[in-house]
Amino acid sequence: MKRTIIVIALLLSVVLVSACAPEVGSDAWCAAMESKPKGDWSGNEAKDYAKHCVFK
Repeated sequence: MKRTIIVIALLLSVVLVSACAPEVGSDAWCAAMESKPKGDWSGNEAKDYAKHCVFK
């Protein structure tokens, strides 16, 4: 019973944290990507940044 409550609490916290991320392509997302070191970008992030922030 205690383990189930812990698992549910962890899942809810993951959902709440992931919901706080700005939508890809929004101005907030572009600003967040500009402040993130380019070496930490994934290939998909680089592609989305070029598509939504550079070539609007």
